[in-house]
Amino acid sequence: MSTATPPRPTTSTAPTPPTAPTPPTQPTAPTKAAAPTAPARRGPAPQPGGGPGAPGTPSLERSLHFRASAARLLRTLAPDRARLAAALATGAAAVGLSVLVPLLLGRATDLVLTGAAGPHGVDFTAVARQLALAGTAVAAASLLTWVQQRLVTDVVQRAGHRLRESAQHKLARLPLGYLDGQPRGEVLSRATNDVDNVTQTLQQALSQMMRAVLTLLGVLAMMLWISPVLALVALGTVPVSLGLAALVARRAQPQFVQQWAVTGKLGGHTEETITGHTEVVAFGRREEAVRRFDELGEELYRAGLRAQVVSGLVQPAVTLVGNLTYVLIAVLGGLKVASGTLTVGDVQAFVQYSYEFNGPVNQVAAMAGLLQSGIASAERVFDLLDAEEERPDPADPEKPAERRGRVVFDRVSFRYEPGRPLVEDLSLTVEPGRTVALVGSTGAGKTTLVNLLLRFHEPTGGRILLDGVDTARMDRQELRSGIGMVLQDTWLFGGTIADNIAYGVPGEVSRERITAAAEAVHADRFIRTLPDGYDTVLDEDGGGLSAGERQLVTLARAFLSEPVVLVLDEATSSVDTRTELHVQRAMSALRAGRTSFVVAHRLSTIRDADTIVVMDGGSIAEQGTHEELLAAGGAYARLHAAQFARTVEE
Repeated sequence: MSTATPPRPTTSTAPTPPTAPTPPTQPTAPTKAAAPTAPARRGPAPQPGGGPGAPGTPSLERSLHFRASAARLLRTLAPDRARLAAALATGAAAVGLSVLVPLLLGRATDLVLTGAAGPHGVDFTAVARQLALAGTAVAAASLLTWVQQRLVTDVVQRAGHRLRESAQHKLARLPLGYLDGQPRGEVLSRATNDVDNVTQTLQQALSQMMRAVLTLLGVLAMMLWISPVLALVALGTVPVSLGLAALVARRAQPQFVQQWAVTGKLGGHTEETITGHTEVVAFGRREEAVRRFDELGEELYRAGLRAQVVSGLVQPAVTLVGNLTYVLIAVLGGLKVASGTLTVGDVQAFVQYSYEFNGPVNQVAAMAGLLQSGIASAERVFDLLDAEEERPDPADPEKPAERRGRVVFDRVSFRYEPGRPLVEDLSLTVEPGRTVALVGSTGAGKTTLVNLLLRFHEPTGGRILLDGVDTARMDRQELRSGIGMVLQDTWLFGGTIADNIAYGVPGEVSRERITAAAEAVHADRFIRTLPDGYDTVLDEDGGGLSAGERQLVTLARAFLSEPVVLVLDEATSSVDTRTELHVQRAMSALRAGRTSFVVAHRLSTIRDADTIVVMDGGSIAEQGTHEELLAAGGAYARLHAAQFARTVEE
């Protein structure tokens, strides 16, 4: 190969070096909650109900594991066990003071009755002392209850923050195929709505459950102290109440699962309709979109109604058992007063204790629907957190000694599904500073090739080298920091134009560098015509800018990042012909000294590429310069003739 000029990329024909072993995927402990990675969009569409990773209803078998999911949810509180212990201690003290109040009031009643029947009359000083003690106990218990609720709130909000943080970090570690195979609204619903529902459930249930358990223990101790017989009568109704609550809960849980699954579908439909509002209106699908929304709204209404109606049966059933218990205790207590084994004050205290004993059971019953809804949401969040992640970066990553931009595809193969190859045994060498254009029909594997270079997907065979280092042995952030990418679909975030241009550069970026990048891609002129220039605030989709103007902003972003490898995926498809000429000159300046991959359907944009690679069925059909490929009369010549004929016709 001549040394006078840098060689053009060619299909490798010489024996290739042995393929370096691919780092194994980090082993994952087998778990029932593990979610399979959803197929990417090029593969078959995900089947509803196909697993946690697929859109639609989560597996009901998984969701009915109420105890395991509840236990896992409680484990999220473990980092704040010290605060939980403090909340438990203050709660126990509050309950201890509260359970003394009925006893003190009963003593006051006995003092009144005894004094009224005796020769000396009522000792109002002693009665006042008992009432003062009762009032003090109530005040202290209220203060301690507030402290307990404050501690529990702190614990729950911290847990909610950790769940949101875990969901966000998980999304950053998920492979591209998972996100491509999921409705965006469904993923957002799991990371936002479901996490919010879990937090609200913990907030309402944790303090009440804690107080209910402590109250049951404290009241039971006082009841046993007053009358073991009556205590056993009250205690015997608890299994009946809990059995009724469990029976109804088992029937209600699938309804709550369905409710939150439909909520995710409705969120996904709403997000898609709003994002694609222009297309919906332009293609006359507004009525269909509204009809689909109404269908999902009706389905959500029915699922929510069934869930609430079924779970709402718990409290009336438990209340009925509690009322029967009051009647039984009153009758037995009256008999004991008549026989002289108990005083009226004791029976009064015991009836009040019986009421407080059934109160926690009623609270738990009333929270049945809330708990089931929260656990259903927790399972959807856990499905997201358990989804299979992309292959982890190596523990001891390698990096090129010098960044020059030499890229080698060494017998690379890739497939989304076994038995359905997309890229097969492809070899290509690109020397530093050279521009390679990738052309071919839709689905030929052009974009997949650059996705493999960026490690958005991992090759199923072969390897990719960047400056002599296998990209699988590199840290992803290190790899991608040297690659600039401009896509056909522009992405802008809510912020100023200057912030959007500086997005790809870490740290502070001077306004001079931002302006220079914009000038290089001929974006400076239109930016200065805006009301606030570079300080013009954009919304999340760049509203107010044309498609071409949004593309120029993303090109300026790529200019500013100064990559060693540049990927342009249909970067000029959204601009007009005149702007395209400016952008072409700007991209030529950007490509100078950089290795560039240009994915293009418009062949006029790649005439000056050092090598044009024609892909067909995941393989290289032919490659060469524009003139060489036209002279060869192959696939490229046919593509060029078709586009030229269409241009003449237009």
